[in-house]
Amino acid sequence: MKQTWRWFGPKDLVSVPDMLQAGVQGVVSALHHVPTGDIWTPEEIAQRQREIAKHADGTSTGIAWDVVESLPVSEDIKKQTGDYKTHIADYKTSMKHLADAGLQVICYNFMPVLDWTRTNLAWPRPDGATCMRFDNVDFAIFDLFVLKRDGAQNDFPAHVIEAATERNASLTDAQRDALARNVICGLPGATESFSLDQVREHLAQYDGISKDRLRQNFIDFLTEVVPTAEDLGLRLCCHPDDPPFDLLGLPRIMSTESDYKIILDAIDSQANGMTYCTGSLGARADNDLPGIIERMGDKIHFLHLRNVTRDSDELGASFFEDRHLEGSTDMVKVIAAVLKEEAKRKAAGRADWQIPMRPDHGQDILFDQGRPAQPGYPAIGRLKGLAELRGIEAALAHTDHGLFA
Repeated sequence: MKQTWRWFGPKDLVSVPDMLQAGVQGVVSALHHVPTGDIWTPEEIAQRQREIAKHADGTSTGIAWDVVESLPVSEDIKKQTGDYKTHIADYKTSMKHLADAGLQVICYNFMPVLDWTRTNLAWPRPDGATCMRFDNVDFAIFDLFVLKRDGAQNDFPAHVIEAATERNASLTDAQRDALARNVICGLPGATESFSLDQVREHLAQYDGISKDRLRQNFIDFLTEVVPTAEDLGLRLCCHPDDPPFDLLGLPRIMSTESDYKIILDAIDSQANGMTYCTGSLGARADNDLPGIIERMGDKIHFLHLRNVTRDSDELGASFFEDRHLEGSTDMVKVIAAVLKEEAKRKAAGRADWQIPMRPDHGQDILFDQGRPAQPGYPAIGRLKGLAELRGIEAALAHTDHGLFA
């Protein structure tokens, strides 16, 4: 695996020198300041490459921008409304500019409205660390009593509604406001502070858009962009829904292996692939993570390795971001499957045999807790995770127990 690190640009409190001290081999980044739907210009792309490749004094860092995460897909494209055809054309232009600059892997997602959802961004652990958590009761409180979404009562089991009603009665207005801020943090552009009315407006725009309709819109999008990716030598890889189950009445279409099979079979191309995220897929007990690699590994273009602990195996269960080697996912089996896939690719002569991997998320530990970073992306927590993942890979690569037999 090629060990990479996500960097949010010059405003990221975790700097390029920090990454170098972590011993990474490449960088995952994006032009987060460019509004969704706008073209990524060659000048902006080159600027981000320079920021990664050069120290402030002009000397080389020895690392480069390897993976784009993310080139965002506009809501108009997902809904096929407004200027979506222009947005698709501009998306292809951005793809060309990235390919011209030497980028080859583009991660994106097709989640409606929310990029990710958590109810607590600093949930305390017994050892003093904090982490992100999705609590289904707290989320029900947000949906039922804060957002007050029409039809929300039909989307939760009776026992969750009962628990949410009881817990809500004990919350202060300040606690409800904090809960709303945490949930809304997963909205693209949420740093600009969406109001609840704006959230309701976004949700209303998906009224009447079923899972089948959204899936067809996705296939239509891929029908347009995958041939361009093939011509440019790019590999597109869709990130799974986070979390991988229905929320806020929105359709979710990339939550399971069968969801991916539909999309990858519909547009069968090496340019149409998967971002394999153990955290997102692992939030569902019915996702067989090592098995997904064994069956769909040739289409995996990017790896996010993190671990979550589910409170139960019930669909929609609460979970928290655990240590990388602890939680509901057997990370040793996952990495073993990845190494087998890489060995198979190398034997077949594939140029992309080495799959870029980044340690995804991390708990806030030690000095992370005094340095507010992008939610889920602390320096020391990710460094610890990378070291653990690196150790598993090194041990498995040296095993004499027939890993590559």
